[in-house]
Amino acid sequence: MFIGEAPGRKGADRTRVPFSGDQSGKNFDRFLASIRLNRQEIFITSTALCNPRTESGANRRPTKAELINCSDFLRRTIKIVDPKVIVTLGSVALEALKRIRHHDLSLKDAVATIQEWDGRVLVPLYHPSPQVLASHRREAAQLNDYRVVARAARIEGV
Repeated sequence: MFIGEAPGRKGADRTRVPFSGDQSGKNFDRFLASIRLNRQEIFITSTALCNPRTESGANRRPTKAELINCSDFLRRTIKIVDPKVIVTLGSVALEALKRIRHHDLSLKDAVATIQEWDGRVLVPLYHPSPQVLASHRREAAQLNDYRVVARAARIEGV
């Protein structure tokens, strides 16, 4: 299971498919392909189910209240899908898991590490957005990060 932040206005908010229709989706597909995974083999959801926007219409981070409003849905989705491995895409997704079962992880310190969380394997990764690639985590590093996802899946027999 991959958990993102929220549907992007140029991507999933328009296409209704997580990580599709925009550059983040293209990056995500490329990263998945690098470890020989495709969308048919995974489940993708978001911490906030609606696209949060500024007054000008630009994407914005979900507020604490919006994350609280969606946290029960995320909790139930995890329970229904029952994934052995959860991959959070960005700090918002990692923080959202704290509302389900507390952890002390930060993305900066735990990125691309295999963690135990709520009886599952958790791999925190950076979001595949062009802004993150340009400023926080370059593509080569993110491609290496996805190798950790592949290793976690092998360990869990996925």
